[in-house]
Amino acid sequence: MSKSFVLRAGERGHDVIYSDGSASSYVAGHPGSHISRESSFNFHQYQDGRPGFGTVRVFGDEVFNGAGCGYNMHPHHNFIICAFVLEGELTHINTAGRGMVDQLRQGDYYVFSAGSGGKHCELSISPENMNAIYLWLMPGQLYLPPSYHRAHFDIRTRRNRIVQLVGDADGALPVAQDLRVSRLVTDRAGRFTYTPRTPEHGVYVFVAEGGATVNGAALARRDSMGITGAGALALDVPDSSDIFFVETAMLDDARIRAWEKANGADLLD
Repeated sequence: MSKSFVLRAGERGHDVIYSDGSASSYVAGHPGSHISRESSFNFHQYQDGRPGFGTVRVFGDEVFNGAGCGYNMHPHHNFIICAFVLEGELTHINTAGRGMVDQLRQGDYYVFSAGSGGKHCELSISPENMNAIYLWLMPGQLYLPPSYHRAHFDIRTRRNRIVQLVGDADGALPVAQDLRVSRLVTDRAGRFTYTPRTPEHGVYVFVAEGGATVNGAALARRDSMGITGAGALALDVPDSSDIFFVETAMLDDARIRAWEKANGADLLD
């Protein structure tokens, strides 16, 4: 039997973090610059509310507002962090491997696996605001070597089909976890089917733009839905929609607490 929940856009957690005051060492930018964050799940400084979904701990819809706004250089251990740029330009500096400075624009995305330890910095240097979807994942194995991969989703040539961006498909960015991220951008109405690897996998569906009816549930812009135990997801999608699918192995709260006790909750940051 399938189980599901619907999270409306206005039900997400909401934070505004300014570049001055107590957060100035963490948030970059000129005075008055700020990060606005809409969070689907709760984790540390993110919203209080619904816990993570499977291996997903954070699903953040973030906007860097103002010149130079972003996150100053800061460390992570073991977490896998993905970013999908929807608007603007993201300058991403990271220490994986020999390190690199990357410029990401609309359609670009990355997977940064912090592993045994890494640092990164994310800034919106251009005058326009930057909007990205951030995804934080628990790793399948601790202390792997840090790694960084990036790619581009061409909206013009990959319309009207579900395309896997992260996971085990050819051309998808690799990730050390039982997880797949896919995207559907449409310019005409249609019916689509998303089939998870097994019914035991959960799928989190996020409507970035437009709308969709998913297994009978109507979702508008920035609405989302999590579903487990379903053999397939049937989507009726109007034109001009942009939809993300995050498929993950499911972990119940008891298994997560046991995992954290065995490995140390402080290892995930």
